[in-house]
Amino acid sequence: MFFQNDKMSQKVNLPLPQDALPGRATQFPTASTHFVTGRPLRGALPEGLEVAYFGMGCFWGVERLFWQIPGVWLTAAGYQGGITPNPTYPETCTGLTGHAETVMVVFDPEVISYRDLLKVFWESHDPTQGMRQGNDIGTTYRSAIYTTSDLQTAEAESSRDAYEKALQSAGRGGITTEIAPAGEFYFAEAEHQQYLAKNPNGYCGLKGTGVSCAIPVAG
Repeated sequence: MFFQNDKMSQKVNLPLPQDALPGRATQFPTASTHFVTGRPLRGALPEGLEVAYFGMGCFWGVERLFWQIPGVWLTAAGYQGGITPNPTYPETCTGLTGHAETVMVVFDPEVISYRDLLKVFWESHDPTQGMRQGNDIGTTYRSAIYTTSDLQTAEAESSRDAYEKALQSAGRGGITTEIAPAGEFYFAEAEHQQYLAKNPNGYCGLKGTGVSCAIPVAG
């Protein structure tokens, strides 16, 4: 998952619309079912479930982190937050799609709340690094929360403000996490879905700051 030898400016700066790759009108095929749970990756969800989207660097480790949490019903790796429609993994690696690697998290709010998922999000990576996560450099590895409701947006912003204070008290920098309404989620190719379940010794770059996050109630 380390960056390839493209121009660094393409890696760390989001492309303008006129510079983005054109993509395509049709989706690439992906896995039909979740490798761990056997549940369908696409289609209607059971009533009462909610969806969250998180970008925390390489999506392999991020997806594994969330599918192990009680109350999470489904996860999937994908691309989001950019310009290019239906991108491929090699295209996102160029930095010319504008997308971040993200994970779709379908959860049961009666078992785990969105606020609890936000705590996992903040504490499990370093949200102060800008267009990178550890050795993974580029816009595709940026920290991001894509929200599906006004309530999610309020809780994400409130938690960001609280965690930034905790980080700064610990001598860390400011949070660079992008928080925005969720655009279309493009499923990653089949080989990237539940990658670390298929390849238990595969690469995982997740590393938190060691600073705990107390999530306030959104006002």
